[in-house]
Amino acid sequence: MTPVKAHDAVRELLGLLVTGSSGERLTQVAVTARAAGLPPDELVVVDTATEDAVRVRQTLVDHRRREAELTALFDTASDLARLRDTDEVLRSIVRRSRMLLRVNVSYLTLNDEHAGKTYMRVTEGSASALFQQVTLGMGEGLGGLVAQTARPYATRDYFADSRFRHTTPIDSSVKEEGITAILGVPLTVGGKVIGVLFAADRSPRDFSPSEVALLSSLADHAAIAIDNARLLDETRLTLADLNAANATIKAHNEAMRRAEEAHDKLTDLVLRGGDLPEVAAAVAEVLHGGIVVFDESGTELARVGNQQVYLDGKSVATARVTGRAVSTPDGWVCAVQAGQEVLGSLMLTGQPELADADRRLFERAGVVTALLLMLRRSVVQAEDEVRGELLSDLLTAPGRNPAALLARGQRLGVDLAAPYAVLVIAANQVSRRRLLAAASQFAVLIGVHAEQVVLLTRTNDPSALAARIAMSLSSTVDSPVTVGAAGPATGMDALVAAHAEAVLCVRSLLALGRSGHGGAMSDLGFVGLLLGNADLESYVHNNLGPVLDYDDRRGTELLHTLDAYFTSGANLTRAKDLLHVHVNTVVQRLERIGSLLGADWQAPERALEIQLALRLFRLTEG
Repeated sequence: MTPVKAHDAVRELLGLLVTGSSGERLTQVAVTARAAGLPPDELVVVDTATEDAVRVRQTLVDHRRREAELTALFDTASDLARLRDTDEVLRSIVRRSRMLLRVNVSYLTLNDEHAGKTYMRVTEGSASALFQQVTLGMGEGLGGLVAQTARPYATRDYFADSRFRHTTPIDSSVKEEGITAILGVPLTVGGKVIGVLFAADRSPRDFSPSEVALLSSLADHAAIAIDNARLLDETRLTLADLNAANATIKAHNEAMRRAEEAHDKLTDLVLRGGDLPEVAAAVAEVLHGGIVVFDESGTELARVGNQQVYLDGKSVATARVTGRAVSTPDGWVCAVQAGQEVLGSLMLTGQPELADADRRLFERAGVVTALLLMLRRSVVQAEDEVRGELLSDLLTAPGRNPAALLARGQRLGVDLAAPYAVLVIAANQVSRRRLLAAASQFAVLIGVHAEQVVLLTRTNDPSALAARIAMSLSSTVDSPVTVGAAGPATGMDALVAAHAEAVLCVRSLLALGRSGHGGAMSDLGFVGLLLGNADLESYVHNNLGPVLDYDDRRGTELLHTLDAYFTSGANLTRAKDLLHVHVNTVVQRLERIGSLLGADWQAPERALEIQLALRLFRLTEG
């Protein structure tokens, strides 16, 4: 039998990746190599390659899942653009909901306000005739809770959940279908709940936030399909019953045509990979005004037109709650959201008055923008994960496989053999995701390591750059952001050392009370180094504890006297002037200090320790 070699195992791993083999099959390669008696050094190579292969496979699986979700959203948007049969579009949305969330049953209910009932419109995966024909009273069951609050709700165990009102007809139909876990999201038109889209499993299950957001996005598309169908029905009724209103009907049809064409155009832009400026330009052209796109924090992402605008947070909140465009002094604003998750906002300028059809078109532009932002966020998240993993691996184990790290960096356009400054960012009350997004503009490579945001960047003056980034990020996130810097450093081991120095610098800045500032260790001197490494409280207490305790018990000012004594260069006359007391009082206090600290308290080495403790106490007593 031919001996197994490391390169044979690696070649086999690559072949398994190409054929899409399972993770268990990948790990079996290392087991086989070990059983074949491969030398230890080659086993290390095989084990490392196996770990990388499993990680690559998982990344591919995640990407395929994200791609399937986005493809389904694109297909749904295309169905809406070609809307001819509302029932077929709704069946498509329900079918995709079941497929993407990998549930046993999905279904959609619509409200009948006149009858005060909710009825089943479309089901997928249902086996019970009773369940498919169930009619609910308004406010009953989990769907009633969703309709009342206009918020998504999920239950792991339907029959054990007491948050909503159980009724015999609902519980009987759910029991006959065998459903246990249910997720429901509202279908809203103009801020009004018209129905609920559900995903359900026959076994207990927790639904993740991303699954809630995905189902909410599909529900938004379903609401548009229903709203379009309602508008078409209204048009047909108007044509049949009001022959005298031909001019109005023609105008209405023209508005609908413009809306369809605009929706087709926007959807086509997204499907072709268009970016935010292109979408903004298309909306501005259709509505004959300026368009500004903002993210959820109010940062401008794209603009068409030069008019200065002010984004009113209250107006955005109203648009979010109502689902309608809201008039502002600067124009019109609508929320860009997927379900309950706000992704940003759109502002239309140059149009003080907006016809109802144009208002709807503007609102639909918000839906398309939400789809584009979700796509962009998914792509950015995937890229950030890869970059973050590279940075974490670099700082965790740079010597394990340097060649592989260099190759991974080259695939991302990062030359890890070049010199970089290392910056560490700290901020309380600010999420790491928000810090990553705000700081990415300054970084060649950025990620989270040891619960801190770390970035590599090219600069010959890390101290000045850290100060600038601290000021910029503090303004962006409206909270103090502290930045420690080190470098530039060349080589992986040097980058690890620079990272440790940057972490120490951040600790020192915070200990010195310089939150919201940025700098390097060279800016802090010896005190900064000591603050970064020492247990300050223990150091101060060991040198000044008896004096501090005596002042606390007696209400005296021995510590102030000791500070004045050293400040005056151990000169009693200057010390008594600083303290505004008689020289004999100074002598008496110093005698008391000597009895507390020991007879050697004025010896050179001991005096240095006491003066340093005094300095640290003054810096940190707040």
